Amino acid sequence: MAGPELYTKHARVWLPDSVEVWKSAKLLKDYAPGNQTLFLLLDDGTEVEYKLDPRTNNLPPLRNPNILVGENDLTALSYLNEPAVLHNIKVRFIDSKLIYTYCGIVLVAVNPYESLPIYEADIIHAYRGQDMADMDPHIFAVAEEAYKQMASDQQNQSIIVSGESGAGKTVSAKYAMRYFATVSGSSGEADIEERVLASNPIMEALGNAKTTRNDNSSRFGKYIEIGFDKKQRIIGAHMRTYLLEKSRVVFQAYGERNYHIFYQLCASSHLPEFKSFKLGDADDFHYTNQGHNPVIDGVDDVKDLGNTRRAFSLLGIGESHQMEIYQILAAILHLSNVEVINHSGDRSSISTNDFHLLVFCELMDVPRGEMAHWLCHRKLQTTTETYVKSLSKSNAVNGRDALAKHIYARLFSWIVGCINNVLKSAIKQHSFIGVLDIYGFETFDTNSFEQFCINYANEKLQQQFNLHVFKLEQEEYMKEEIPWTLIDFYDNQPCINLIEAKLGILDLLDEECKMPKGSDSTWCQKMYNNLLKQKAHFEKPRLSNSAFIVHHFADQVEYQCDGFLEKNKDTVNEEQICVLQKSKFEFLLKLFVGNDKATSSTNRPASSTKRSGQLQRGNKKTVGLQFRQSLHLLMDTLNATTPHYVRCIKPNDQKVPFSLDPLRAVQQLRACGILETIRISAAGFPSKWTYQEFFCRYWVLMKQKDVLRDVKQTCQNLLKKLIQDGNLYQFGKNKIFFRAGQVAYFEKLRAERLRRACVSIQKTIRCWLARKKYLRMKQSAVTVQRYVRGHQARRYVRFLRRTKAAVAIQRNVRMWAARRHYQKLRSASIVIQCFFRAYAARKMYYKILYEEKALVIQKWVKGWLARQRYRRARAHIILLQCCVRRILAKRELKKLKVEARSVAHLKNLNVGMENKIMQLQHKLDEQHKDVRELSERLNAAAKIQDMERERHCKEIESLQRSEQKAKAKTERLPSLMEQLSFLQRELENTRGEKEVLEEQNNIYKEQTQQVVEELNMKNGLLNDEKENLNQVILEQKQQLTEVKSQVENTEKLQEELAEERARYQSLLSEHLHLQELHKDLKEELQRRLSPCKKTEYTSNLPKCNPIIDSTTGQDSSMDKVDETPSNVDLPLILKLQRRVRELERDKQSLQRHLDEKEAQEEEAKDVEEELTVGRAELDLESLKRQELESENKKLKQDLSELRKSLTSENSEMLPPAVGSTTYNVLLEQLDSSNEELKLRKEEVLLLQSHIVRQEAMKYKDSALGEGVNLNLSEVPLFQDTDRPTDIHTLNEDGELWLAYEGLKETNRVLECQMQKLERQHGERYEKLLEEVNTLKQEKEQQQKLLAQTLLLPEDARIEAGLELEITRLTLENLELMEQQDKQDKTIVNLKKDLQLYKSRVEEFQAQQRKASISTNSPAKEVSIPRKEREYQGMLEYKEGEEGRLVKSLVLDLKARGVAVNFLPGLPAYIIFMCLRYADRVNDDQRVSTLLNSVLCSVKGVIKRRGKDFDVSSFWLSNTSRLLNCLKQYSGDDTFKKHNTAKQNEHCLTNFELTEYQAVFADLAVQIYCRLIESMEDTLQPLIVSSMFEHETIQGVLGSKPTGLRKKSSGSLEDDSVTVEVLLQQIGLWHATMIKHGMDSGLIKQVVRQQFYMICAVTLNHLLLRKDMCSWSKGLQIRYNVWQLEEWLAERQLADCGAKEMLEPLVQAAQLLQVNKKTEADAQAICNMCTGLTTAQIVKVLTLYTPVIEFEERVTTTFIATIRDILKDREESSTLMMDAKKVFSVTLSFSPSTVALETIQIPISLKLDFLNRI
Repeated sequence: MAGPELYTKHARVWLPDSVEVWKSAKLLKDYAPGNQTLFLLLDDGTEVEYKLDPRTNNLPPLRNPNILVGENDLTALSYLNEPAVLHNIKVRFIDSKLIYTYCGIVLVAVNPYESLPIYEADIIHAYRGQDMADMDPHIFAVAEEAYKQMASDQQNQSIIVSGESGAGKTVSAKYAMRYFATVSGSSGEADIEERVLASNPIMEALGNAKTTRNDNSSRFGKYIEIGFDKKQRIIGAHMRTYLLEKSRVVFQAYGERNYHIFYQLCASSHLPEFKSFKLGDADDFHYTNQGHNPVIDGVDDVKDLGNTRRAFSLLGIGESHQMEIYQILAAILHLSNVEVINHSGDRSSISTNDFHLLVFCELMDVPRGEMAHWLCHRKLQTTTETYVKSLSKSNAVNGRDALAKHIYARLFSWIVGCINNVLKSAIKQHSFIGVLDIYGFETFDTNSFEQFCINYANEKLQQQFNLHVFKLEQEEYMKEEIPWTLIDFYDNQPCINLIEAKLGILDLLDEECKMPKGSDSTWCQKMYNNLLKQKAHFEKPRLSNSAFIVHHFADQVEYQCDGFLEKNKDTVNEEQICVLQKSKFEFLLKLFVGNDKATSSTNRPASSTKRSGQLQRGNKKTVGLQFRQSLHLLMDTLNATTPHYVRCIKPNDQKVPFSLDPLRAVQQLRACGILETIRISAAGFPSKWTYQEFFCRYWVLMKQKDVLRDVKQTCQNLLKKLIQDGNLYQFGKNKIFFRAGQVAYFEKLRAERLRRACVSIQKTIRCWLARKKYLRMKQSAVTVQRYVRGHQARRYVRFLRRTKAAVAIQRNVRMWAARRHYQKLRSASIVIQCFFRAYAARKMYYKILYEEKALVIQKWVKGWLARQRYRRARAHIILLQCCVRRILAKRELKKLKVEARSVAHLKNLNVGMENKIMQLQHKLDEQHKDVRELSERLNAAAKIQDMERERHCKEIESLQRSEQKAKAKTERLPSLMEQLSFLQRELENTRGEKEVLEEQNNIYKEQTQQVVEELNMKNGLLNDEKENLNQVILEQKQQLTEVKSQVENTEKLQEELAEERARYQSLLSEHLHLQELHKDLKEELQRRLSPCKKTEYTSNLPKCNPIIDSTTGQDSSMDKVDETPSNVDLPLILKLQRRVRELERDKQSLQRHLDEKEAQEEEAKDVEEELTVGRAELDLESLKRQELESENKKLKQDLSELRKSLTSENSEMLPPAVGSTTYNVLLEQLDSSNEELKLRKEEVLLLQSHIVRQEAMKYKDSALGEGVNLNLSEVPLFQDTDRPTDIHTLNEDGELWLAYEGLKETNRVLECQMQKLERQHGERYEKLLEEVNTLKQEKEQQQKLLAQTLLLPEDARIEAGLELEITRLTLENLELMEQQDKQDKTIVNLKKDLQLYKSRVEEFQAQQRKASISTNSPAKEVSIPRKEREYQGMLEYKEGEEGRLVKSLVLDLKARGVAVNFLPGLPAYIIFMCLRYADRVNDDQRVSTLLNSVLCSVKGVIKRRGKDFDVSSFWLSNTSRLLNCLKQYSGDDTFKKHNTAKQNEHCLTNFELTEYQAVFADLAVQIYCRLIESMEDTLQPLIVSSMFEHETIQGVLGSKPTGLRKKSSGSLEDDSVTVEVLLQQIGLWHATMIKHGMDSGLIKQVVRQQFYMICAVTLNHLLLRKDMCSWSKGLQIRYNVWQLEEWLAERQLADCGAKEMLEPLVQAAQLLQVNKKTEADAQAICNMCTGLTTAQIVKVLTLYTPVIEFEERVTTTFIATIRDILKDREESSTLMMDAKKVFSVTLSFSPSTVALETIQIPISLKLDFLNRI
């Protein structure tokens, strides 16, 4: 308890509370000793009076300062009490979302009920090799501490994980084992770590179940010993289990489940392999439906069963054994549904036709009748006889359940044994780490035998824990040599004695079990009699006689005695076991091989006595005894190891994420011993500080004169001065020990001193600011006064000037106003006179105009009246004429009627009347028809007429309206007439003006037309320019879009290329790693097989297979060791074999198809080449023929002209006489012309025959030319044939015959072509048929597969679909790869042939030149002077000397000597010069041997000495240089342009080494990866110390109080690693790479990788260390980063991308320093931290911890605001940066300027067998 002097005003204390357990309050008044009341103010503002207990007068516990809240270690708290512990855990768990906290040597783990990203491999690597004091609390830190102590102390370790159900024990143990499997490689088998981890899903399926408190509760305890060899590598494991809860197999409470494996089987019952088990839903079986909760949210039982099966397979338990296990589990489920029929008289029976009994017996292969009988009967044996007794229904059901529990327990034990056998190692175990996952203290409403055993185990573990904590505390005091007294701690040995001592609870229980008629009630009564008065920890309940109470260390628990005896005996009907032992099921018999003899009553002879039976039953161990013995064995094991404790806490019973129930948490803290640890620490000296840490923290309490050189003496003087009571602290050798509360006292003094200093500083600064403000105000006032007075004087002068000016302005303005008024009056009078006179004139004009218009109107009206009279008179006359003519017509009509009535007239009319009547009748009919039609038309016309009438009416109405309007307009006519006349006059006037204007307009038009034409011309030119410019702009836009698309495509391609390169290099590194592992295993296997043989190095050439044979194009095959595993998955192998056969068939068909395609392509190419050659020859021959024919025609014309001239009669000259010279000359010319003509004809015939021969020669060698006759000698000549005399002269030499033969040959050729086309068509048709058939087969197969997949569940269907798609894509990729390989090989071969032909042509030309020189040279000898010897850049060596070359140049070469003394890259140049010699002599064997030897040797050197940076850097430089030489001198145009003329002469001529370039590129990538690995090993230990722990800026950082987990030795500044050390190491590497001549591009990539590693490691540790997340640490990190950037700038590496790699670290450091309060701050943080993920930003803000009292923590609302702003950001959800990430290396081409002919070989290399050429 703290001293009363600390209870001052504003001090904060803890008060008890019934809901929150403890609540905070603040003192309103100082406490004085003797006061019985404390005046307090609660956090909610309520004032209370706290009464002290007058008997004890204990003050309430003090609350720690805010700066200490949320510490990693509870022992770092100044006030160690229950509320402080609870509050610290609550703050870390709820506010900071941290689930782990240290409490001294204990790790407290609170179950978050949520998946957290804190268990990835990156975090495992971050904790690897780190001290627990340097990292935040974590299960990995505990595992690393155990692993480290095992390695350093050579002592076994154990991790004890405890806690109640649902607290997360199993998960913690699982992660601890995962850590060991990750950080330690396996010694023997490569998958031993996976096997150790694979045991977890099996044990969870068989031993875990859902309870009311936990969905995955372990219902058994287990202790796993992970074995290690001397190199701390895992070699095996062993598991021990404790107290499996067998009763859960047959009973589950409401809301609980049976073991997971049963529900997994039921959920997978639809699978084909489980059909024979006849299972159904879990609700159908009694053992799985009692909890009424068969489904767990978020759990897929089918998927979990798949994981279980894979784990079984990984552990070597084959498919057959797995099915046997599932068969027994299914039988247990069917056994639960066996119905027992009740009969009278305590009898029962089971029907033999019971379906579930039938299935049970079928699965177990036991006789059905016997099993049905013995399930309802029992055999009793007396002294003289044995008889069978029937059982009641309840007893029969209990017996059935006991059998099920027994079978399940046997199966569980057998599986544990199998796992132990698999994990057992043949190598001797050097040490081990044990992981104990055991149940915590349990108390329920009804506690039985299981809870009793669990709490008994926890009593033993708590005792061991207390002793260990006490031991460590006392050892610390003895180590520091301080006086100490014995610390009193709670000893639970009396409670343990109550349980396990003689005549204890377990002893009385075992004794009662031996009694023939023992019962739970008699056993309970014996305990009352023997233990009630003697044992203080035993108590009898008041209201029960069948229960007892035990006072455990955590709480008192009431146990119900019912069932204790039965569970302790664990009996099962012996006859039922005998029936099972008669089974033919071999696996079932294996389970009962180790059964006790007491359970086999049938094997006993009938003559056995009762005493022997009693002895056998007595020899059987009870469950309690077995558990007690196994617990003692466990405690012996734990006591022999160094324990590490993990206490798991269940925060709430509702499984709400990150919610803490204080009452439940306090109960568990008391039960698991955390508070006891705190009490033990508080009883001694809980706070421990090194002298250096104390001085750094509290030097502000000293004066300058008190600071001495000796830090220890300075601290002692300060403590003696500040604390008078020497009992409150002790001085040790290296530390200062404080009692509880003293650190808080020092923090209070420090805060007061800092506050006083702040007040003093503020006072001085405020005084300085006030005086400075006063002087500034005084000076400002004087200046203002001066300027104001000047301003006033200037304003007065300005006023006087303005007054004088105003008077002058007024005078002038008044004069101007009067004059303006007079002018206005004068102008107004003139205007009035003007308007009046104009009005009078207009009035007179309008009067005259009116009179004139009236006369005109009268004239027109009189004319109109006269015309009207004339029209009426004419109408009357016409009417009279019509009347007269009508009268005359009537008279004529009467005369005609009289004539018609006469007889003669009728007779004349009746002649032919009948015919006419018929005709008329016919006409009448037609007319009737016409009438009807006309009537119809008439009706239609009437309708139309009506419509027209309506329309006309409407028009009439409109006309009437228009008429009215016209009348209205006529009324206006006079005025309009007047206006018309006026307008006519004006029109005449305007006409004259128009003529004038038209003339002017014409002139203007002409001028404007000229201007317009000029403008049109200019406009046209501008339009043309505009169109051209538009076209140019469009072209530029298109070009820009194309460029942008190209840029985007190139960027995408670059990204894809980078990703592919990274993926390829990662696969390459994995492949090389596997190759090395394979070689190591092979060597180890050889060493084991032949341990007595000694391997000697007998050859200088490395023993390695050739990698690539560049001349034959065949890949060499590497030797492989066939390792057949002991357990083979036959179905999988058969499926794979079948799939391989299908792939081979497909490959063969595709190969055949590809060969045919290639053959067709080659034939087409040959035909095209022949056609082109033939066409060229034909063209040439046709040209020759045309020339000859033209010459022939000319000759004929000359001859005819000559003849005409000779025979012409009209010629002026007479023909020459016969015999004359002229005549003779002409005859000679004629003869010569005839001979020449004959020759020309023969040439024409030959050319024609040659043309035909050329047409036929195309197909001579093919099948088309078999029947072609090309023997032209058989063609009859014109001398041997009888020709008709009238044949044309063209056929006189057999020309037509030759043409005819040529046509016949062409016809034959065409026939052959047709036949070939028919054959090709037939073959193509057959191939198409084959393809159609194959497609049909594939379609049928796909239909079958689709039908099969439809029967599968959705997950399996998706997996099957994915497998099919992957298979299809794989086949397509393989085909494309094969085609690409063939094309590449073809290209390589063509290039080789081209180079070979080129070399041969050059040799032939050289020979011709030599021959010409030799023929033209004189015969006499010439003296030749000797020139200086020129070298060709080659090194000659003999065949077989490659081994000596490699040994001297690679194996025996020292990297440092070559780098310092010789030319950079000298080995690469020497190897390439030797390669040039092998290329010159055209020896492919030498080339392959040399290059393969170099590859194998370099790989061997890197494998053996790759961890040496100098070696890796040296060979990376030389490998890249050799690769660049292979490219530079390959002869490729892309590389030749970088060479000089001399270097181009040194190019390789005979071999194409492109494949070797790829191999050497892969080797360079491998060396680069080894280089990075070697840097990691050296760099990572330096990063944290230099970037974090070293204080470059002294006085900025301040250390906080730490707990027991800090380093014991004081850290001196001289021994710490600074940033300068880090930069010195990086600079050394950089200088080494430059000395080795490494390419600048590679150097930049290495530096970039180094800086990424620095950033990743630093940021990861920042995210895992709460003590480093502070403002001052951010300043320190930024300063260190600045130093790194300066280093880059000094070495001109700022553009290598290394600076960008540090951006996340810079942003994290800035995040620690910026304001973190308002929403604007949150927005600024989100805009700033673009290189950090949301999880990292939130983590840094959560971990932010103030170092001094004036800083504030980040509130949860601010963090929530950050989350809301960043919720839409697309990024990775990972927390840690991948510190192991290696960027893909780019090997850019870098040509060498070194001339090969100038390179000389040093003597020290011992390469005298090489000769320079």
